[in-house]
Amino acid sequence: MASPNKSSSLSFWHPAHLMATWFGAGLLPKAPGTWGSLAALPFAYALLLFFPSPFALLIAATFLFIPGCWASAVYASSTGRPDPGDVVVDEVVGQWMVLAIAPFTPVGWILAFLLFRLFDVLKPWPISLADRHVKGGFGIMIDDVIAAVFAMVIMAALSTYAPQLFHLI
Repeated sequence: MASPNKSSSLSFWHPAHLMATWFGAGLLPKAPGTWGSLAALPFAYALLLFFPSPFALLIAATFLFIPGCWASAVYASSTGRPDPGDVVVDEVVGQWMVLAIAPFTPVGWILAFLLFRLFDVLKPWPISLADRHVKGGFGIMIDDVIAAVFAMVIMAALSTYAPQLFHLI
């Protein structure tokens, strides 16, 4: 996470700034990662309206990963911080990955959100290992991808062994 808060020298409208902060969601006060994960939801919903397949979210997450690495690196360099908290494109990628296998129900999406945030915040091994040792834009992005994989495993288990859970509301 970030040390002292130093704002970016990039213009708000610079593509790296827009992408890294996910159109400014990461600049909101308190818990930028949570804001980034929340900001991922309407984009995921819109994507599924146009491409009604969970693979659409996995494909979108995959295609966002590489430019996300670039944007994260450029933004981090502009702030002088190795992993600025206001970079949330990594949360968007991770959240989309978990949503890709979540049932398309309110409970499914709430659980996907909560599971991803749980693993992203707690960072159990090997997420913590990647967070500490992998640097640059790739490092900013990869720990969230690993957190998403952990959340996806739990989501898949819940979908398989407790499918009724997803139809509570």
